[in-house]
Amino acid sequence: MRILKLMMCAALSMMVVTSCSQKSQNSEKEKASKVLVLYYSQTSNTKTVATEIATRLNADIEEIALVEPYDTAFQATIDRCKADREKGILPEIKPLKSNVADYDTIFLGYPIWFGTYAPPIASLLEKVDLSGKKVIPFCTFGSGGLESSVKDLAEKQPNAKIMPGYGVRAARMDAVPKEVEHYLKSIGFIKGELFMPADFPEQHPVSADEVAIFDAAVNGYPMLNAKAKTVASRTALDGIEYLFTAMDMPRENKPGMPPASEIKVYVLVEKDQAPVFTRVVR
Repeated sequence: MRILKLMMCAALSMMVVTSCSQKSQNSEKEKASKVLVLYYSQTSNTKTVATEIATRLNADIEEIALVEPYDTAFQATIDRCKADREKGILPEIKPLKSNVADYDTIFLGYPIWFGTYAPPIASLLEKVDLSGKKVIPFCTFGSGGLESSVKDLAEKQPNAKIMPGYGVRAARMDAVPKEVEHYLKSIGFIKGELFMPADFPEQHPVSADEVAIFDAAVNGYPMLNAKAKTVASRTALDGIEYLFTAMDMPRENKPGMPPASEIKVYVLVEKDQAPVFTRVVR
């Protein structure tokens, strides 16, 4: 009889453990399902970042689609956007399959156009209310625009909790897996050893060697004609990161360009690699 009772107790314990395990798994699944990666991508660069984030978090993902897609040709897209801006209209987007209200956290991705998020995101923000939600911006760009787009996003959705964003140049898409992993660790979405760089020290006038590093990083990029003035540096994950203050000079063959202005240029020099600028803050 005692043996029978022991067997029954053991079986009951196994049922409790199994039930708790299932509840734990369901809880983790439910937690993951509350994260949505929502993005618009024109050239697939933003899609690459979105897919990397969704895969690492096992999150839901959806691409924002236009009723009338932009032309695949760059200049045709720019011309249409300019015409729309002059008329004060936004492109129409297709209804989302996801119910944004079901999610606590929205990773919102977009390319930078005209210094901020692309027009399809503006259309989205007219249709959805992100109040009370944690919104994590990520973007791709030619030279920069993360900071300005985050500011615009916060102004458009003042009741959302806008988190620090991630941005990457289109010329540096190979860095996405490593940088996304580091970024998700830095905002607490995945666990693991995290390298946190020190703050930049006070800037000093550039030396000849530092000018050479700056020029090597920005030369060849047609939309940046700048001269370095001061700089500070710090140890980065795989090398040295420089923060240059520079003057962005007008292009001589474009007299209609705005006057020279001060900009911040981040430059990364990894081991055995040529200098590359990672973003510009205007």
